[in-house]
Amino acid sequence: MEATREEPRMVTLRPVEATPESFARFGQVIAASPDGDQFGPHDAQLDLSRGIPRFYIMRLESRPLRFSTITHHASVTQCLGSIGGQDWYLGVAKPSVVDEHSGQDGGRTPVQSPAGHYYLPPDPSEVRVFRVPGPKFLKLHAGTWHAGPLFKGDTLDFYNLELSNTNSTRWEFGIGAQH
Repeated sequence: MEATREEPRMVTLRPVEATPESFARFGQVIAASPDGDQFGPHDAQLDLSRGIPRFYIMRLESRPLRFSTITHHASVTQCLGSIGGQDWYLGVAKPSVVDEHSGQDGGRTPVQSPAGHYYLPPDPSEVRVFRVPGPKFLKLHAGTWHAGPLFKGDTLDFYNLELSNTNSTRWEFGIGAQH
């Protein structure tokens, strides 16, 4: 099955603050906790079981507050956070990985990615943008669509926890958006 691409349209999105409640559909917002706390629901609930974890610092340059593509990682949770405490932004849409026999959903037909899984392309009207306060990080549920990180400065370093082959198995689907 091939993805049908529509002409991009400009959508203005108003960011909301990422809180555990506002972001729950897409993942988790993780804040500092006292040393010695036991593992619990306030900690990132990770699934890195389908490959070798990769934890690294990525330097991003010129990521203005607009995006035209969105991507997902079907097999892995992902953690992102800014280094140095600056606020940042992330566009997201709910996970939409399906089995190949799912059929249409709201006029969307499942598409097979180059990695082999099937997904429903995200509906641009369902994309949300979150502002992430600098000292917090996000854990994305497996399959969550995301665009960013985005930020207001010229350069910002982020830590990123994903699988070692995540970027070689991702699929991008273009949408137009600005916030």
